[in-house]
Amino acid sequence: MANAVNILDQGFACLVDNLGVIDAEYFISLIKRDDFDYTVWQREYFDKMAAGEFAVKASAYAESHPYTGKAQVL
Repeated sequence: MANAVNILDQGFACLVDNLGVIDAEYFISLIKRDDFDYTVWQREYFDKMAAGEFAVKASAYAESHPYTGKAQVL
C-alpha cells in the first residue's frame, strides 16, 4: 500500500492530467468548500443504481478504455 504522500501526488497528477492545473485546483477548492464527504456521496450514488448496473457500466468502460500502461506485480 502506498503512503499518504504518494497517494496525494498520484491523485493530484491525475486531476492535473485530466483537468489542467487551474481546474484541478478549482475542483479541490469546491470539495473543501462544500465539506464534501465522498463516502456519503458514494453511498447515495450507488444505492440508486439497479442491481447489476454498476457491473455493466464497469465492463463497458473497461472495453472502451483498455489498459495500456505498465502494470506492476506486487
